[in-house]
Amino acid sequence: MNQPKRYLDIVLDIRKMISQERIRPGDRIPSERELAETLKVGRSTIREALRSLELLGLIETRRGEGTFLADHRNHQLVEVLSTFILQDNQSQRDVWETRKIHEIAAVQTICSDKAVSELPVWKGFLQRIDDGDGFLREDLIREMIVLSGNRLSLKIWLLLAQYSGNPYKDRITPAESEMVKGILNSISQQNVEKAVSELRNWVDWLQKESKKDDNDT
Repeated sequence: MNQPKRYLDIVLDIRKMISQERIRPGDRIPSERELAETLKVGRSTIREALRSLELLGLIETRRGEGTFLADHRNHQLVEVLSTFILQDNQSQRDVWETRKIHEIAAVQTICSDKAVSELPVWKGFLQRIDDGDGFLREDLIREMIVLSGNRLSLKIWLLLAQYSGNPYKDRITPAESEMVKGILNSISQQNVEKAVSELRNWVDWLQKESKKDDNDT
């Protein structure tokens, strides 16, 4: 079983336990240690699963008190999103496509804003590629979405990236450097059409590489 699927299983196990034990909004849920012992997994994995549930608005942590089930009835968008994401692997393609929508929207927004498209950060990324230093894929995509100014889109993107196996967790490789440079140059030139096209090519390439990795595990 590959790592993203195992991680998803743990999140689902926690939600199932909350339901079976009839924990209500405002009630305290078991601690990291208790969950790790019950589900027989490491505390670091439990911590990440809890973090994802907190980002979804399903639980909340109170300093010095513990973690509690949140009243998410007033957060219908987040609940719908969480219910959809936490499905089996048949939903993964839709998760990829939805994540891509947010990434494309961010690039379009950046390219339409002269001040943002001319920020030195884009040349900085290009220079790191030319110098052979590279950088994490996630650093670039997160920077794009942050600078697009849509905080809700950033929150949703973080969740979608997490549940699609986070294809951006590694550093860029020589095989993809020209695609990434195409994105960065297009942003600096405010060429929306080309920037979106280059981004699509890169994301599609990453998806194919991700499938190869899954088949190898």
